[in-house]
Amino acid sequence: MSDDVLSIIPSDPRWQPDHEAAESTVALVETLAPGAPDGDVDVEIETTWHDGVTLVDCGANLERIGCPLCREAIDTEWWRDLMDTRCDDGFATLVVEVPCCGGSTTLDALDYDWPCGFASFEVAVWNPGRASFSDKELAAVADVLGHPVRQIWARI
Repeated sequence: MSDDVLSIIPSDPRWQPDHEAAESTVALVETLAPGAPDGDVDVEIETTWHDGVTLVDCGANLERIGCPLCREAIDTEWWRDLMDTRCDDGFATLVVEVPCCGGSTTLDALDYDWPCGFASFEVAVWNPGRASFSDKELAAVADVLGHPVRQIWARI
């Protein structure tokens, strides 16, 4: 059986909230993602402060990675090898030279289809029983957390 995970991450990969803001955010997210209506799957919410920046990917949802500079597709094998190398040092830098055009950009600026991100803090909602959060809901989460946020929808 596979799981759906809806992760909320700060827009700045290195930003982390204080514990009070994180707890308030989880309380809000609990009201927004009550789980499956039929009660078959319980929602589980995990809060993680990562020691360094980590990849928050979309799992099996990843279909394509594009270059934000030349718009060409980026080889996923190149990307996976880079993720393996960079995760060892906690993504000390997100700057990268893309293989398609040789330009300089950042890993979080690549065009991921489905969205992926990088974060030092994450609220992960396992099997939320609903689709992605609306822009209005994300704005409310950002307000409580104290920082703009993004969402990543993963199929694991």
